[in-house]
Amino acid sequence: MSPAPTAPIQVILVSGQPTPNLTPALDPALDAREVILLTSPDMRERADGLAAVLQPAGLRVRREELPDPWDVAAMREQILTLVAAREGEPLALNATGGTKLMAIAAYEVFLSARLPIFYVHPEQDRLVWLQPEGLPPRQLANRLRLPAFLKAHGAELRQRPGAFGMAAPLKALAEALAADVDRHRHALATLNFAAASAAGTGVSAAIGAALRRKDVRALVDAFAARGLLRVEDQVLRFADEGARFFANGGWLEQYVVALAQSLKAGHPAIQDVGRGLEVVRGGGVANELDVAVLARNRLHVIECKTRLFNEETRQGGVGAEALYKLETLLNRLGGLQARGLLVSFQPLHPRILDRARDYRIAVCAGAELAHLRERLRRWLGV
Repeated sequence: MSPAPTAPIQVILVSGQPTPNLTPALDPALDAREVILLTSPDMRERADGLAAVLQPAGLRVRREELPDPWDVAAMREQILTLVAAREGEPLALNATGGTKLMAIAAYEVFLSARLPIFYVHPEQDRLVWLQPEGLPPRQLANRLRLPAFLKAHGAELRQRPGAFGMAAPLKALAEALAADVDRHRHALATLNFAAASAAGTGVSAAIGAALRRKDVRALVDAFAARGLLRVEDQVLRFADEGARFFANGGWLEQYVVALAQSLKAGHPAIQDVGRGLEVVRGGGVANELDVAVLARNRLHVIECKTRLFNEETRQGGVGAEALYKLETLLNRLGGLQARGLLVSFQPLHPRILDRARDYRIAVCAGAELAHLRERLRRWLGV
């Protein structure tokens, strides 16, 4: 068996799913130095995204537009001319993208020219050699990071917090909350309300009656013991905006990130973890991602909620909005292989769970949070 070829000059069929176009070009084992983007008129924006990632990585990028992606004979002739002009150079075809007719035309030309052809398995991120025959598939390197991945999908990462972590006392508090949801969930709903009412001032609305409840007072005291707030008569005064955010549900987001980071440390398949990402597409519409994880070149988006979904919202309010937001983000930012997870401190109504299944979004809610790390590990596939 001959050794697997490299692919120094990769001919790419641009499509709406850029990840299989990118990963072979960025894999150092394939030794790419140039890419030629075969682009139909409706894929120019996607080609722009690919070029914006590949050029900074040190690759030369050339474009070849195919005016009519339905005229297989004309495309075959155009690709044949391209191959003839580069005779003797180490061309290889990435046959993964494009329309079916584009793929057929390019495949026929490269097959007859006995040039290397490969295909990227869309779910397993494996490269399969179609020519030469008989070569084993190979796993592609996980070189992408969140900014490049999003840029290739037509989005700009406008804001990304710097280094972030979770202090041990705060992580211990989050672990205690997640380990016993039934004990804390009603008290946490009160704390959420108080923290939300303190937006802009740092001082909550009066919650004197609630503070007389043992469960609420115990939870408030636990937050106060960590320097996050203090009780002043009938109100809570938060130490700063970060403390208020933490009490208003930010603790769950930070806890999820801490777990994802700990998994990343032990699993090279996890390439990047981000929190509180502001992503902008097209006409300047901004979306915020609570947590994003890139694993095996697949985008995983996590929405975190601690609010109590009352009877009204169970019928299609906050829970449904969270699922709709996730489903929209996945379609716009991650392509066909993107995955979503809703992490909710509060249990979810069966209607919301049914809707999550319809959207193919995973859920970890209520008492399931006690096993959140294991659930994340299995969901990320590591």
